[in-house]
Amino acid sequence: MMRGQDIQSEDLAKIIVGLGNPGERYERNRHNIGFMVLDALAREASGIWSDHWLSRICRIEINDRRLLLAKPAVYMNHSGKAVDFLLSALQRKPEDLLLVVDDLNLPFGRIRVRERGASGGHRGIESVLISLKTEEIARVRIGIGEPLMPEDKAEFVLSDFPPEKQAELEDTIAKAGNAIKSILSEGVARTMSFFNA
Repeated sequence: MMRGQDIQSEDLAKIIVGLGNPGERYERNRHNIGFMVLDALAREASGIWSDHWLSRICRIEINDRRLLLAKPAVYMNHSGKAVDFLLSALQRKPEDLLLVVDDLNLPFGRIRVRERGASGGHRGIESVLISLKTEEIARVRIGIGEPLMPEDKAEFVLSDFPPEKQAELEDTIAKAGNAIKSILSEGVARTMSFFNA
């Protein structure tokens, strides 16, 4: 079992948490694009995933910055439990955290970076904010909205991206990865000016 000191928490530049639902059933869902972005970063850095602290975790480096990627192994609405456990185990604070989440209110492919704020109706973010007792958490929001969405939004977010959207999905995942890299090198405020225009 991996121990906290094996991670060497003190040298982590950032803990990046993607939100989604665990298991094959949800793997390609729109709601899981946060997981997809972290999977892409891990592949790029040849990272290896393991299970620990109620999450799937992966230690990587980007531009000599040591990062811990984490995908909560609990359902979206309970994400806060896993994130709180992770930060406690690593003895880190909410300001060390960066969330990567889907956003139904943004058009598909649009990226928005925020330094803080309310959940905007996103149950996963809401769970994290309640558990950590703060809204001061940076996040990369990834648009999954479509012009003609069904009335049942829960059914929509828990459906897979259609095959014809695959190329656009890959571009969006790459764009979100670039936003994360920019946050690491330029900070959240400057990255907001690049991506939120």
